[in-house]
Amino acid sequence: MSRRRAVATTAAVSALTTLAALGATAPAHAAGEAYVALGDSYSSGTGTRDYIADGTSCLRSVSAYPSLIASARGYALTFRACSGATVADVTSTQLPALSSTTRYVSISIGGNDAGFADVLTECAQPGWMSDCNGAIDGAQAFVDGTLPGRLATLYSGIRSKAPNAKVTVVGYPRIFDGEDCNALTWFSPDEESRLNAMADRINTVTAQRAAAAGFSFANPTSRFVGHAVCDSPEWLNGLSNPIENSYHPNKAGHASGYTPTVSPLLTGATVRATRTVRAAAAASADRLAADQRRYASVDRTIRPERFVLPDLHSPEALAAARRVGVDVDDRASVDAADRRASARQAAEHRAAVTAR
Repeated sequence: MSRRRAVATTAAVSALTTLAALGATAPAHAAGEAYVALGDSYSSGTGTRDYIADGTSCLRSVSAYPSLIASARGYALTFRACSGATVADVTSTQLPALSSTTRYVSISIGGNDAGFADVLTECAQPGWMSDCNGAIDGAQAFVDGTLPGRLATLYSGIRSKAPNAKVTVVGYPRIFDGEDCNALTWFSPDEESRLNAMADRINTVTAQRAAAAGFSFANPTSRFVGHAVCDSPEWLNGLSNPIENSYHPNKAGHASGYTPTVSPLLTGATVRATRTVRAAAAASADRLAADQRRYASVDRTIRPERFVLPDLHSPEALAAARRVGVDVDDRASVDAADRRASARQAAEHRAAVTAR
């Protein structure tokens, strides 16, 4: 067994042992129907820049749609969604929060399994030093071939542990609007189109698996139209500081995008993120943080999936620049070579599609 696998196995065993010690049900609340929010960064609230102090890197926010919905409806929220979570992470660290008393469940998952952060990282680089099409092709093959089975197994586990819950599976918005207004990234229009199509494909597969499990599917695509990265107003962050906020919904995205998309399916009524609702959500921060500190040790086993800023002075970038005659300290040289490479790659992709 490799050292990496041994460490991962030890961490998983430790996580399961800790969960067993905590018990298999969510923390008790004084009132309100039990709502458990599962999933990844698009459910935890990464991108809102307003995170509860729960001792983890999950980046959970009271500005995220689970908190807003729970606050508006008076639900007792157990906030297990965590930045970086994969299907395996949800299974091992989040499902134990479910029980026969759980009334509502929401979940977004699949993007990290498909390596979407890594794909974005590859595609953000200038075309002369990246293989964006190859990265997207690999992710799409995973989404079509492997993800459906993983989701089917996960959804079966959710239904088994929460047999009386109303479950809403939540999709991903299209991130881009066809232009790149960030000075330190090089997404071409063709690359943005393919990345948006990848989000659509994940949604299609997820919706199919959700329907097969008897769950509803909340598709945010139409509501986010006109609010992508570089739109005005943006509901999705572009390149951000700190970097982990990049390419995630901001507070407006959760309040005006996700909340009215998810709430009718989950609760039977549309929730509006009014000032009163936002204040109630903010007031729940200490309680949510205390609840999730119980799980901090297992949450720390989840590896964050983060976008990485292009580095034109890395050894790999400098080697690629020498091959194509680019001066990495001359922006005009970098951009001109990027346009040529991106146009060539787009033509190659169209030819490959035509040949299939």
